[in-house]
Amino acid sequence: MADVRKKQEIPKRVSGAILNSLAAGVVPRTGLEYIAIGRTHEIAAMLGDLEVVESGGSAFRLISGRYGSGKSFLIQLMRSHAMERGFAVADADLSPERRLAGSKGQGLATYRELLRNLSTRAAPDGGALAVILTRWISKMQLSIAKERGFAPGSAELADAVELAIMEVISGLEVMVHGFDFATAVRSFYRGAVSGDDELRQAALRWIRGEFATKTEARAYLPVSGIIEDSSWYDYLKLVGALLVAAGHHGFIIFIDETVNLYKITQSVSREANYEKLLNIFNDCTQGKLSHMAFIFGATPQCVEDRRRGLYSYEALRSRLSGSRFAQAGILDMSEPVIKLQPLTPEEILALLKRILYIHAKHYEWDPGVTDEQIAALVQNLAGRMGADVLLTPREVVRDFTGL
Repeated sequence: MADVRKKQEIPKRVSGAILNSLAAGVVPRTGLEYIAIGRTHEIAAMLGDLEVVESGGSAFRLISGRYGSGKSFLIQLMRSHAMERGFAVADADLSPERRLAGSKGQGLATYRELLRNLSTRAAPDGGALAVILTRWISKMQLSIAKERGFAPGSAELADAVELAIMEVISGLEVMVHGFDFATAVRSFYRGAVSGDDELRQAALRWIRGEFATKTEARAYLPVSGIIEDSSWYDYLKLVGALLVAAGHHGFIIFIDETVNLYKITQSVSREANYEKLLNIFNDCTQGKLSHMAFIFGATPQCVEDRRRGLYSYEALRSRLSGSRFAQAGILDMSEPVIKLQPLTPEEILALLKRILYIHAKHYEWDPGVTDEQIAALVQNLAGRMGADVLLTPREVVRDFTGL
């Protein structure tokens, strides 16, 4: 354990969260950098995507891997990397109640979940919308007050800041549904400046898609509509544009458990979701989006099954299938689909050593487990029949943490 004892100290709240999550077989929300092993090429490719997004472009990735192979871990790791680099991020897991398209609120439910989990470096645990807007307004007030010499709280400063906000969001009005969105942002500012918390909260509710009817929304805001199943994706683009205007490098959206689209029994509904996924792919790859990226997590069966999977939708199959010149063992990181390869025994050994180190530090004890014993355990697991296919990091880590 000599190599891991030199690592920096880990706060107890972080080490406790890591161990509890690993023992339950789920991905920790924090502290991933302490246990990240392997996936060098995949991480490098996705960090390259962040550079593209920061420069004004867009990106699309679909991470394909078996249950427990590390899809969710890689997504959460990239979420942390993105926040540290100044991006705003949002993540959601699809389910029977949350889809990309639907007629009973499933698409809107996905939008609401994404906005609920909107996070930044200053607000890493979600619910960052109010924080982002408040900080943006405060920075604008401070900048204008210094530049023009207005007194804090003066009517002149309030008028100047509102004019500056209107200039920024005027670009949003030309986008689909942009006028109502800009109206909600202006309402948030007016509520914040006047101390009208009801108006400010109504603006936040509208942006988060929480109004059930147009009539209810109009009772609080001068808007003509609300966010619905048919329009949530357009509003997500508007949120991304607002986040960039507020000073973030871009907006990275992580959507996991895409396998739930594969599980939809009705072919019409399933294909409607695949059509929405195709729209997102086309927008990302044809330059229709700016400063945005979508990263999905799915199983190989969900992607490659030609009867019900993404490949059953010909337009998606032709875009997502790999190069016919690619050979086994060769990775092409320019493709939209990243196929996760199993961790090597050496990588699993390094991972278990890190977990042992974290456990020993957290509980302040000496487990008395040697590197040779861990290596023997890994060798035993790797030598089992079918381990090259069936053995996943989740299974190994959960068992080892419990041990």
